[in-house]
Amino acid sequence: MFNTQIPLQRDGGGEIDLSEVVGTLKDHKWRIVIIIAVFVAIAVAYSILATPIYQASAMVQVEQKVPDLPGLSALTQTLSAENPVAMTESDLITSRMVIGAAVNKLNLTIESSPDRFPVIGNLIARHYAARNPGKVSSAPWGLAGYDWGGSKLDIFQLDVPDSLLDKPLQLTAGEGGIYVLQDSDHNVLVIGRAGQSSTGHGITMQVKTLDANPGTRFKVFRHRDLTVINSLQKKIDVKEQGKDSGILRMTYNNADPKVAADVLEQVGELYVRQDVDRNSAEATNSLKFVREQLPNVRMELEKATEALNAFQNKAHSVDVNLQTQALLNQNVSIQTNLEQLRLQQADIQRQFTPEHPQYRALMKQIGELESKKASIDKQIGTLPDTQKTLLKLNSDVQVSNQTYQNLLNQAQQLDIARAGTVGNVRIVDNAAVDVTDPAWPKTLIVVLAGAVLGGVVSMLYVFVRQILNRGIEDPSIIENLGLPVYATIPISTREIALEGRRGRGDTRQHLLVTDAPADLAAEALRSLRTSLHFARMEAKNNVLMITGASPDTGKTFVSANLAAVVAQSGQKVLLIDGDLRMGTLHSVVGGRADIGLSELISGQAELKDAIRPVAPLSNNLFFIGRGRIPPNPSELLMNVRFSALLDQLKPMYDLIIIDTPPILAVTDAAIIGNHSGTGLLVARFGVNQPRELDLAKQRFEQNGVVIKGAIFNAVEKRSTGYYSYAYYAVDAAAS
Repeated sequence: MFNTQIPLQRDGGGEIDLSEVVGTLKDHKWRIVIIIAVFVAIAVAYSILATPIYQASAMVQVEQKVPDLPGLSALTQTLSAENPVAMTESDLITSRMVIGAAVNKLNLTIESSPDRFPVIGNLIARHYAARNPGKVSSAPWGLAGYDWGGSKLDIFQLDVPDSLLDKPLQLTAGEGGIYVLQDSDHNVLVIGRAGQSSTGHGITMQVKTLDANPGTRFKVFRHRDLTVINSLQKKIDVKEQGKDSGILRMTYNNADPKVAADVLEQVGELYVRQDVDRNSAEATNSLKFVREQLPNVRMELEKATEALNAFQNKAHSVDVNLQTQALLNQNVSIQTNLEQLRLQQADIQRQFTPEHPQYRALMKQIGELESKKASIDKQIGTLPDTQKTLLKLNSDVQVSNQTYQNLLNQAQQLDIARAGTVGNVRIVDNAAVDVTDPAWPKTLIVVLAGAVLGGVVSMLYVFVRQILNRGIEDPSIIENLGLPVYATIPISTREIALEGRRGRGDTRQHLLVTDAPADLAAEALRSLRTSLHFARMEAKNNVLMITGASPDTGKTFVSANLAAVVAQSGQKVLLIDGDLRMGTLHSVVGGRADIGLSELISGQAELKDAIRPVAPLSNNLFFIGRGRIPPNPSELLMNVRFSALLDQLKPMYDLIIIDTPPILAVTDAAIIGNHSGTGLLVARFGVNQPRELDLAKQRFEQNGVVIKGAIFNAVEKRSTGYYSYAYYAVDAAAS
């Protein structure tokens, strides 16, 4: 068996198991459904009203950059080709060099947008523009300040002082292309006309196009260059399609599909242009270096030739033998390669650090050739002096000559490469936007997200409400406080409807037991009548006090309907509204609270004038209202005339039920309790906390009043927890 308990603790220390969590969600399923429905409705409204965001996309190919400049060795070229460049190129695409040029070319530092009616204005404007391209909608209902579709403002130039950079400005369209530019305080800055340059207050402005109804307002911003560049760098997304593929996909989102495509197109073109310029610059620099080296190599060649001729004249035309010729050829080959690599080293030092892989590969190749040269030098050292000198002079001439010829070839090739540089980047797919499929909002995704968010919020609401509202939901908690539960009264939809009528000022009778005798709550009150029959056997008198710990527990409902069910059993019952402050018992039994308990105690009314029968139980049920609200209710109840009144009434009725104010609010209930033989405390399901009931019980005990037990009122059916076993009997009887 799996343990499904969740390690959360209640106040009483008990663990909350999974079944209780599921039960809580089931009990509040309609609240959860309503909240989810609200979130889904908001999501649907958002997907309809939100301004669509379109995505432009383009694709570029970055070829592996194998240097095509002459003179590089095969090893160096290979190492350079293996170096992945996609990451570097993606950073170059979003560099300030490229993005900044695009911002300047498209004039993106100037932002303008028409004012539109809140919430629905964008939707109306989009639909009108789609149905009537090139037209401007007239302003309905006299709302000329808003754009209702088709308004256009194209600002060619807007130069403002630094104090107005990134600050909102307002442009109001007038007749015949005239406009007024104001700051946020409505100070007029510039008055101009479309197509003309206007100045004022340090501002230079030129509007290219203004097509709008007179009075239409536009929001205008002149942003800082760096602000726009930084924003655009974050919004343009560059991703490589596959590892080391060299294919880069660029995307950019904007509410205007044309702007989205234009921005991405300019970025792609400028990126390709800078790549071509960069490669051309490399060829130019290499050509310059080679041309600087040519005079030096030519001078060395001339010196070597003169030295060889002088030695041969002096030695009378000494020739080299076959063995020396072989060593000479090897030495020339190695020396020529070494000279070429050293020239490359001098050139590459201007581009890379000694730690760069390409530089290190070049140095490794130089080291291998120097090792071979050292081996040849050992063999040359064994030759006769004449042969040795002749070999060295011939070697110098041939190496210098070969190096000079190579440099001449390189100069020609570099000159051709500089003129025909095309770069290693090309645009595969030009920037394009699918206007039929906006990137956002996606209705299905938005609605699903709304439903999920609504579910999370609703469940959090239910659980937080459950945690914060620690009202009693199990009668065993009341019994643990030393208060026997005499009855559990389920919540009644019929009683809620009757309370609604009373709230609207209906003065007719609203007794549940007479209006809906088969209701579950009415049957529970009959069970309470039976329990009280035995509880009153040891009571000192026939006075029953019904009270509560706090307001809104339903004690008035219990008092009135309990009196009615006891009267239905044939007993003579008197119901008294003992709440002289806010008593509403008269609204339940019907009538008004004109003459009642306060007048009887103060001697302003006779008993026969205050007691009135309650229909349809007028033979057995009688009622005394609270009367007019006195200025001193507690002092009035402590008057001896109240005690005398009860003594007068006790022999006249089988049962006297007094509805009292909550004990934790005022002390009236404690005063009445001293005259009562039986006291019952009403606790409401999910409202009263154990501490409240315990404190109320202590308050009565401090005043010498014993509370016999409690009535658990307005009990709601739960998926887990307490169920009144009386429900089954009622349902079975009904069936």
